[in-house]
Amino acid sequence: MFDVIHAPLRLQADASRVVVRPFHIAIEPSATPGRPGRVRRIADSVLAMDEGTAEAELELVLRDFEARHWQTRNVFNARYAVIETALGLDGASISPIKQQLIGAYFCHEYSYAAAALMNPSIVAHPDQSGLSEGATRIAMSLRAVGEGHISSVAFREGILGPGPVFELMPEPPFATAADSARELEAGAVEVHRNRDSSLSGTVLFPITASQRNGLEDLRLVRFQHDDGSYEWLGTYTAYSGSTIRSELLRTRDFRAFTLGPMGGPASRNKGMALFPRKVGGQYLMIGRQDGENVFLIRSDRLDQWGEGDLLVTPEYPWEMVQMGNCGSPIELDEGWLLLTHGVGAMRKYSIGAVLLDKDDPGKVIGRTTQPVLSPIDEDREGYVPNVVYTCGAMRHGDLLFVPYGVADSSVAFAFVPIAGLIASMR
Repeated sequence: MFDVIHAPLRLQADASRVVVRPFHIAIEPSATPGRPGRVRRIADSVLAMDEGTAEAELELVLRDFEARHWQTRNVFNARYAVIETALGLDGASISPIKQQLIGAYFCHEYSYAAAALMNPSIVAHPDQSGLSEGATRIAMSLRAVGEGHISSVAFREGILGPGPVFELMPEPPFATAADSARELEAGAVEVHRNRDSSLSGTVLFPITASQRNGLEDLRLVRFQHDDGSYEWLGTYTAYSGSTIRSELLRTRDFRAFTLGPMGGPASRNKGMALFPRKVGGQYLMIGRQDGENVFLIRSDRLDQWGEGDLLVTPEYPWEMVQMGNCGSPIELDEGWLLLTHGVGAMRKYSIGAVLLDKDDPGKVIGRTTQPVLSPIDEDREGYVPNVVYTCGAMRHGDLLFVPYGVADSSVAFAFVPIAGLIASMR
């Protein structure tokens, strides 16, 4: 067997992390005959104020919120611009004070990680400059759950090593939502991190109708294209409130992000994880088409995924109920290391591993008979008890670095010796 090294750091849900978000009110006629719709009524009420009253009201809002948020006035101005277009207002005749006040009425403060912080994934950061030998800068995604149980994607930056050492960079005092959404073809959208905001202070919120109730469980991977260039890709579950589908995030710099749907039968399920490069000239994906077993799916396109081939089925008591992946496969000399999750009695979630043949990933050449990580006494309690779960680990020298969610409530970190892990496989 082998010893897992647990890092002392633990991330918790934090209600103090807030952003300013659009407060959406439908622009429609009033249900009361002879009265304007609510959006029009609010705007007209602000426009009817004398300048002194409007300035006093805006100062009251800023006194309450400006110290809690970054570039609050700019956010209000951006929101006003949307309302101006929707109502056909004449911006040239409206003072900056009234524009900002109108914008404030259509914003709200949102605590994006008040309920839970969980299911991380991790990749090497695009910027590896200025590091000591044996250290790696990382970018980590987290599923943050806030009001209404709506999931968004938060990020943290940090440094691994040398050795089994891990340090997160401090969070900035203000968080900002990635915005400047631009519609692309086939239902995709592009959003941008604010140019003055760090990645650790950036949150990706649902934008499209298919994402309305959440962006769930982003599985990031640094993908190497045929020309040797890298792109950071991530599969995630888009939840509309009634339906789910798998979608794909793409970025080359963690500043501009494309979020778009994937097609094909496999995309109707959750929990897809992409290989970090093509194998045999094809893109490969790990999925769970039947909610029970692990499948290998091949495609000639990143955005189309058909039926896959059965790869791994439950075999041991700790995974008897169902299995799935825990992120993208990791390339080793010995083969592709795939972390899996297994569900056992009392719906206890544990993390195991499978080793796939390097040239033929459809062939399993080893698997753990016991969990690599399992809920222990101090890790059992939380929003969903008896669960450990990750959406992606990474190799760090001769160690596997695994950030993992605990009870859907917090995030912990562990180092696993790769040689010991491989040796433990049947």
